[in-house]
Amino acid sequence: MAKYSIGVDYGTLSGRAVLVDAKTGAELCDATYEYPHAVMDETLPSGKKLGTDWALQHPQDYLDVLHNTIPALLKQSGVDPRDIIGIGCDFTACTLIPVKKDGTPLCFLPEYENEPHAYIKLWKHHAAQDEANKLNAIAEARGEGWLKNYGGKISSEWAIPKIWQVLDEAPEIYAAADRFIESSDWIIWQLCGKETRNSCVAGYKEMWNKRAGYPSKDFFYALDPRLENVVEEKLGTEILPLGTKAGEITEEAAKLTGLCVGTAVAVGNVDAHVCLPAVGIDGPNQMLAIMGTSTCHITMGTKEKQVPGMCGVVEDGVMPGYFGYEAGQSCVGDHFAWFMDNCVPESYQQAAREEGISIFKYVGNLADKLKPGQSGLVALDWWNGNRSVLVDVDLTGMMLGMTLQTKPEEMYRALIEATAYGTREIVDNFKDNGVQVDTFFASGGIAQKDPMMMQIYADVLNLPIKIAGTAQGPALGSAIFGSVAAGEAKGGYDDIFTAARAMGKTKNLTYTPNPENVKVYDKLFKEYQILHDYFGRGANDVMKRLKAIKKEQMGE
Repeated sequence: MAKYSIGVDYGTLSGRAVLVDAKTGAELCDATYEYPHAVMDETLPSGKKLGTDWALQHPQDYLDVLHNTIPALLKQSGVDPRDIIGIGCDFTACTLIPVKKDGTPLCFLPEYENEPHAYIKLWKHHAAQDEANKLNAIAEARGEGWLKNYGGKISSEWAIPKIWQVLDEAPEIYAAADRFIESSDWIIWQLCGKETRNSCVAGYKEMWNKRAGYPSKDFFYALDPRLENVVEEKLGTEILPLGTKAGEITEEAAKLTGLCVGTAVAVGNVDAHVCLPAVGIDGPNQMLAIMGTSTCHITMGTKEKQVPGMCGVVEDGVMPGYFGYEAGQSCVGDHFAWFMDNCVPESYQQAAREEGISIFKYVGNLADKLKPGQSGLVALDWWNGNRSVLVDVDLTGMMLGMTLQTKPEEMYRALIEATAYGTREIVDNFKDNGVQVDTFFASGGIAQKDPMMMQIYADVLNLPIKIAGTAQGPALGSAIFGSVAAGEAKGGYDDIFTAARAMGKTKNLTYTPNPENVKVYDKLFKEYQILHDYFGRGANDVMKRLKAIKKEQMGE
């Protein structure tokens, strides 16, 4: 009799679950639940205003994902819950939540429901940049060797700057929090009834190293004496490797989800990293770009290399036995949506309605008719800061070359090209520092739905691009890890490599570079690089000065 596993992928705006055959990876059905609170970047539910660069979420939305999607899968498929052997979950990261020792989020408590720091700080919460700047300066001055494993900078998106911001701005919340825990680990806690910490998020977002552990107490004391024992008091030192079993579904979780008590639960994971087995990647020199509101780039190598501007290198951080490398772009789908919401005239909207297509499709069709370089535009893809290779959230977007004849479709294509240039910057940076990238894969909604964009990427990178065989890459990856957590004896697998080869898949579709387009994009990329270094490496800090003036005028 067939056995099944479930993967749940928690994204920026929704949670998605997929039910798959635990042996083949064949997808039976999927279900999506939109977060009612979405991203809270202006106000709390009470109406209390938030500051600049805040991005919060509500943990109740995460529980509601389980309560809505998993019963929907069971209903759609007709599968007996007794035949579901495992479940895995992944999250955006770093998405950090302060909780009490029993796992209760502080924002669930009446005394803290109107306190912003009691809520989840989403990955794109950038209001801890001041703390990140101080952390990086202190680490560099002390000669902390581990800093180079993160490209020379710790991002404001990561755990310690976010925790430090809480301590600086709301010490009472810091004191009240028994733990600060990644949402990927918190949701596993809710499923199996015990706290666990996964090696992926600990390594990439919390500065943990398999061999050396966390940075020293002396370092944390140098940041702030109150942080000396932050690891032991607020994080915890027991880190579980990926592919292991965190526990089993509890009676309470069974009532929430409809799954059987005792179903295996895999340790938590990160949405980007969990995607590699979903496309069948089982070794080094293969890069996967997971393209959505932002893009994460993941590859593996056999040696530890310190690459400037990467997000991190973590031993066993993606799959056992390899060093996993991460880089990323903070703004991809986000700024395409921004453009459509703010920069497209009503005449285009009306034309799209008349054709019965989305505004994205309408503008995209027009952009697809343009030749590379025809618009005369080049843009920087920093509308939400730069994650790699500059690691600077205070950078902002820019477009050069506009005239009174510039059309929306030209601007849209320039934004797409900018994200492709940003990806090439990342790939070239890895290659220049000894991490080879021979094969390129793409996953996520953009990769599935936008042939024009994928062709542009192939031309800019001058690499063939293979497309994931599922629209639910992270969810499938989580289901694969769920199958491994269950083990072969229960109908799954005993190792992630065998599982990836059996359950992962790509489409019978490869985007190959157009030689003529490659020549033009090589020229345009050089222009992008000039702007990239001029505005991003200190020659002209106008973007930061403008942002500082904005904060002054807003009274922050």
